[in-house]
Amino acid sequence: MLVFGAAVFAASFVLAWAAEAAQVDISGGLAIAILALIAVLPEYAVDLYYAYTAGSNPDYVQYAAANMTGSNRLLLGLGWPVVVLVGLWGLRRVHDRRGHVLPLDAGNRLELGFLLFAGVFAFIMPLTAQIHVWMGGLLFIWFGYYAYRLSRGPVEEPKLRGTSAVIGALPITTRRWTLVALFVFAAAVVLIAAEPFAHSLVEGGEDLGIDEFLLVQWVAPLASEAPEFIIAIMFAARGNATAAIGTLISAKVNQWTLLVGSLPMAYWAGGGEPALPLDDRQVEEMLLTAAQTMLGIALILGLRFHRWSAWLLLALFLVQFPVTSTEGRVILCGVYGLAALVALALNFRHLLPTLRAPFTKDLIPESEYAGHQP
Repeated sequence: MLVFGAAVFAASFVLAWAAEAAQVDISGGLAIAILALIAVLPEYAVDLYYAYTAGSNPDYVQYAAANMTGSNRLLLGLGWPVVVLVGLWGLRRVHDRRGHVLPLDAGNRLELGFLLFAGVFAFIMPLTAQIHVWMGGLLFIWFGYYAYRLSRGPVEEPKLRGTSAVIGALPITTRRWTLVALFVFAAAVVLIAAEPFAHSLVEGGEDLGIDEFLLVQWVAPLASEAPEFIIAIMFAARGNATAAIGTLISAKVNQWTLLVGSLPMAYWAGGGEPALPLDDRQVEEMLLTAAQTMLGIALILGLRFHRWSAWLLLALFLVQFPVTSTEGRVILCGVYGLAALVALALNFRHLLPTLRAPFTKDLIPESEYAGHQP
């Protein structure tokens, strides 16, 4: 478990560096389509293996949903708040800017719009106790439209640092061959390690007397998500927190569309039915993940990430671990829902521009909904 987990962890770093450096040579929709898939390859490899195996081995059905819900909640419940808290400290240290609010880019309105629709749609899954292929198809289409919308935006020169900057500064021919070699090597490591890593989590849990469901839900996503977290935290500590949190918001859109949508397809391809079934525990996990997603969106509808919002997300994320009963999980979902409604009420004037963002050519000025002139 440790050896293959370390392989996935290391390959994730290589993919992250190469994906960032590749922005020098690839632009527009092609960059979005390729880089989005590359960045999450380790997570997809492990999760899709569980879903594919579940098609012929019913014991693995629970692990497919567990890995997906764990990665989503880890990203929003731990990744978002930690980057914001470190980012506010970085702004004070690097730019001598003191405050309790991290401003987001105007372009993040588009990501929030797509995430909001996907988040509402996700509640169908726990309500029907399944993730059907038609749901996956719609999520794939939604992500494709998201990639198309991003590709129509202006192309900006990437701001690279560290290893990515060194690769990006190489001569054109050397850089491109280096990128190809890094992508091929890291992808090969991930594909080779994914199956034994997934098996070892289940077998290791049995040998150690640890609930293998929890190992699959948290250890596997942590191995594949940690490099992305670490790089984002490094950017935030250097005073570039806005770009760092923007990257994690985009990653959430990716996971809540492509990753979720691919599970029933992998399950079907592995010999299962067209719908991936969810038992009672998985329904709770899906409902909790969907509720957490809606709270995260509601808190930053105004494109301002407050310090108290980060602490709230982090506290609720940590609270879920000692709460294991069905009643406790339902209550926690209610807390998420109530907090989301309060945050939505506070940011209500930003709801309409967020809903319209995926369908308008340009982002609508906030002043049109704020009741005042710019």
